[in-house]
Amino acid sequence: MKDSNADLFDPRTIMDSDFSPGLHATPEGDFGFAFNDSNFSDRILRIEIMSGLPENKSDVDGFNSIADWARNRKRRREDIKKENATDFSVFPEEEQILNIGQPDTEDGLTYENQDEEVMAMIEESPSGHGAAHSNDSSWSMDCTTVLRAKTIHISSPILAAKSPFFYKLFSNGMRESEQRHVTLRINASEEDALMELLKFMYSNTLSTTTAPALLDVLMAADKFEVASCMRYCSRLLRTLPMTPESALLYLELPSSVLMAEAVQPLTDAAKQYLAARYKDITKFQEEVLSLPLAGIEAVLSSDNLQVASEDSVYDFVLKWARAHYPKLEERREILGSRLGRLIRFPCMTCRKLKKVLTCNDFDHELASKVVLEALFFKAEAPHRQHSLAAEEAAATNCRFVERAYKYRPVKVVEFELPRQQCVVYLDLKREECTKLFPSGRVYSQAFHLGGQGFFLSAHCNMDQQSSFHCFGLFLGMQEKGSVSFAVDYEFAARSKPKEEYVSKYKGNYTFTGGKAVGYRNLFAMAWTSFMADDSLYFINDILHLRAELTIKH
Repeated sequence: MKDSNADLFDPRTIMDSDFSPGLHATPEGDFGFAFNDSNFSDRILRIEIMSGLPENKSDVDGFNSIADWARNRKRRREDIKKENATDFSVFPEEEQILNIGQPDTEDGLTYENQDEEVMAMIEESPSGHGAAHSNDSSWSMDCTTVLRAKTIHISSPILAAKSPFFYKLFSNGMRESEQRHVTLRINASEEDALMELLKFMYSNTLSTTTAPALLDVLMAADKFEVASCMRYCSRLLRTLPMTPESALLYLELPSSVLMAEAVQPLTDAAKQYLAARYKDITKFQEEVLSLPLAGIEAVLSSDNLQVASEDSVYDFVLKWARAHYPKLEERREILGSRLGRLIRFPCMTCRKLKKVLTCNDFDHELASKVVLEALFFKAEAPHRQHSLAAEEAAATNCRFVERAYKYRPVKVVEFELPRQQCVVYLDLKREECTKLFPSGRVYSQAFHLGGQGFFLSAHCNMDQQSSFHCFGLFLGMQEKGSVSFAVDYEFAARSKPKEEYVSKYKGNYTFTGGKAVGYRNLFAMAWTSFMADDSLYFINDILHLRAELTIKH
């Protein structure tokens, strides 16, 4: 049997037209001509508009912006909660009642859709004496009245084919074929959206084009399980200009199964928009800190996040969590269940990983687990690291995939005996090197030797005679007072055909804070030769560099 969540007259389904070529044929599945026409209808739908909320034209006629829409829905939800008008459990035995299920919850927050709940679907006799007018029914709606009612002719096959909700309504518990009247009670704020939805179920198109109006129709379509309308609204919303407000709203739509499937492309677009807008966290730090959970998750999920290092991501996540979840227990929960998985611990420095173990914001068991996993990854051979990263590239949480770090990660091997020494490995992608031309530079993460911080920097610069561009590599010491530090150093790079490290430059230097030393033309060739397709130094489009540092005694 066809999936109950799919439309029997789904626009995606190829169907044979019932019209001959010579007649005035309508598009396949388009029954707009039959809407509210008694000649093509078998039932009468009575829509009763309730006064459960203030009857304000601004509440009904739509809004100028997404922000207005969201504020109004929040106000309506609060009013509905005060009215407490959602209990309609007891009806006369002879009436048929169908209610929509309870709203979904997530993270302790209820998606308050009481203002949108269908209050009753009633099969009643032609005389109209149903639960809507019965003194015996217990509606718990003392403060609501019927403002007005409208009656339209409907075709049950068309509505049932479009909506599992209507299919169940028209096929369950029917006692007599003459029961042709159906009463639907809605809040005033739903009226326009419901009429648009009913027209869509006939014609597969909408007359509304504004984002707030489309969102109202989308919510109505979710309640009545009209999947094709939800997809249609989602497609139209994706064509409209995205803003931070609209993107966040799309990410916080109720998470019913049907809603999630239908609006997945819309939520994906919202995530991509936020990730692109806030890819440089430092540039929009205050704005990003004010984002809700759904927004910060979209930003932190991006591989293209432009940050100094994953250490910076870790620090930023803690800052955000402390601001939004001041209670320690709540903060530990959100870090453990949601935000912690977005931190790429294997890409963090060992020094910062030590701080994770002593950080009170994380559950100790979780901290130990992620740090241990990170250290095991760091201990893997480079080819194994690349393999693990490639395996996770298509996953939601790419723990091993490096972002667009401003400071490139390095792998460091340290020795204490017979002399204090460290070997540093820095890999650069061909595309990263390409971006260096004509005068760019890229820095490595800091590494330490003898308690002092150092870094590598790769440059595209002019050779000393200023005749051509070339690739240079430099070693710098982080500024820390006026300390003097004598170091022997050696630069090497893998080269074809043996793909082994070949020494390119040796030297010694007495560092003082903030100074750097290196070689302007490490490969003794012009930039064009270095970057050529047949370059000896790019192996699978990766430039492998190595620096050895030894403290002089």
